[in-house]
Amino acid sequence: MRLHSLKVALVSAAFLTLSGCQSAYYAAWEKVGVEKRDILVDRVENAKESQEDAQEQFSSALEEFSALINFDGGELEDVYNELNSQFEDSQAAAEEVNTRIDNVESVAEALFDEWEDELEKYQNDSLKRDSANKLRDTRRRYETMIKAMRKAESRMDPILTAFQDNVLYLKHNLNASAIGALQGELNEIQGDVQQLIQEMNDAIAESDAFINTLKN
Repeated sequence: MRLHSLKVALVSAAFLTLSGCQSAYYAAWEKVGVEKRDILVDRVENAKESQEDAQEQFSSALEEFSALINFDGGELEDVYNELNSQFEDSQAAAEEVNTRIDNVESVAEALFDEWEDELEKYQNDSLKRDSANKLRDTRRRYETMIKAMRKAESRMDPILTAFQDNVLYLKHNLNASAIGALQGELNEIQGDVQQLIQEMNDAIAESDAFINTLKN
């Protein structure tokens, strides 16, 4: 379930008067009927979308780098500018993934803390045990998902470093011999991007499984 746009507008207006603390943030959502569980689902979906966008962007950057290696004439400066643009877009995509995973962790921590505290309010032991079991299972599923997200996320930095090195080298050596020097980098970058895409697919699958857990 994605958060309703009207609720988003209402809460966004309320945020103008809030100090920015997390408790006030979640309290404002709850006033319009949106619980931490709903926010967590929404943020997991956002994180999943950012990973899908990053997959596309890193693949696009790899294609541009491959085109550079196969360069057979034209303005090398134009090729450099395009490659640099792809690097910057990949960097922005990676930052978005990081931010959205951080957002998932933030609300998940608040949700689990609240759930743990509320277990003590039960008077019925059977219901309390059932809720505690559900908390344990949900947290275990969450930890599997967030581990997969962070693992995929960690694959981006080495690729960005390689892209940056190649962009800088090309910038400082705008000639055909520079392209020859970069050819040895292509296979390694291809392998890294393929691994990134596979691990992001794993994280996306875990995200879907976790969302189903929360909804059911």
